[in-house]
Amino acid sequence: MFSHVVVGSNDIDRAQRFYDAVFGALGIAPGGRDDGKGRLYYRDAGGLYMVTRPINDAPASFANGGTIGFSADNAAQVDAWYAAGLANGGASCEGLPGLREDGAGKRHLAYLRDPDGNKLCAVYWMAG
Repeated sequence: MFSHVVVGSNDIDRAQRFYDAVFGALGIAPGGRDDGKGRLYYRDAGGLYMVTRPINDAPASFANGGTIGFSADNAAQVDAWYAAGLANGGASCEGLPGLREDGAGKRHLAYLRDPDGNKLCAVYWMAG
């Protein structure tokens, strides 16, 4: 559905440690780096995720009410993503990982805030 997502960071080295770990838990290769522009690039078949210093030189801040979701292949992968994030500067939010079910369907998910405060979610959608 999307071609790319970009989030801001005030510390690209810290962001790279975090994102290499959480994306590694989902089977995505470590990020490429464009040191000329201070950007990180993560790519898979679904699109491109970039982390950058804001172009306008203002401090990076997170979106109020925004969440970026990543697909996982199974519940264990969601839990590994969550653990990798906590071990690399992320913070838990929206409760502990686990099963949720509502009108959107049944899923195993986990939420984290990255080191710059962006809210992320890993989700495994279950049949039925």
